[in-house]
Amino acid sequence: MLAVKNVTKKYGDFLALDTIDLEFTNGLYGLLAPNGAGKTTLIKMLTTLIFPTKGEILYNGKNILAMDDSYRTLLGYLPQQFGYYKNYSPKEYLLYLAALKGISRKEALLIIEDLLQEVALSDVATKKMRKFSGGMIQRVGIAQSLLNNPEILILDEPTAGLDPKERARFRHLLSDLARERLVIVSTHIVSDIESIANKVIMIKNKQLLYNESVGNICATLDGSVYEASIHYEELESFRKQYTLLSEKQEDGKMIIRFIHKGNAGSNWTVMQPQLEDVFLYEYRDNEEGEVR
Repeated sequence: MLAVKNVTKKYGDFLALDTIDLEFTNGLYGLLAPNGAGKTTLIKMLTTLIFPTKGEILYNGKNILAMDDSYRTLLGYLPQQFGYYKNYSPKEYLLYLAALKGISRKEALLIIEDLLQEVALSDVATKKMRKFSGGMIQRVGIAQSLLNNPEILILDEPTAGLDPKERARFRHLLSDLARERLVIVSTHIVSDIESIANKVIMIKNKQLLYNESVGNICATLDGSVYEASIHYEELESFRKQYTLLSEKQEDGKMIIRFIHKGNAGSNWTVMQPQLEDVFLYEYRDNEEGEVR
């Protein structure tokens, strides 16, 4: 079990995260918050790239900083942008990284063959990566993070810049990987984790807002999400009064989805809340400072 105990992180006088308490077991966790809310700060502490100002992070009861390399051998990490050599093939690149990790060439060849098959890159194993799509490069990144068969896999904004097809393929891969290990995915894209996360963690105002299942988080808006058909002239008034989630024009009218906690209008239809509704509602007045 990975546990974040009363963790606070400051950069000088700037407070990035305040008194965070979390526990992770095997499964897939979505770390969901807008850019600048502190996701990457938490990820970097979990990977020992930076250290808490206060509090501690424990793995099976031991402080991960005291564990040092014995913790890092359990860890697989894909940062937002990882360095790779465009003129290398995936096989060459992974062999190079395996050598850096102290894995023998004979063993590495077997591992890499399995990994490239797992991330659906076997057919391009010897092709130069300079011609790869963004999604293919990200799959190479996943493969490098799995070289040591980690017990903990941490991915920071893994689908940024990918097209919808690549993101869907990525979600399937992440779901498979989470069957036997702890996977933490940091993202600001709700659809990336809504259907696959066992739990979703949301941070707001430097503190933990939610650490719940998608269903429990959505239930916080039960009876408060509506859809209505209004005339275009009414739109500005609705924007001022309610949190609008979506707007579309249809047959000369505006179909709007919005949040209202109170008595419903006569022509409003109650809708089932979705995770994106909660995200837009909770961060509607987001004034997070810039966090690294």
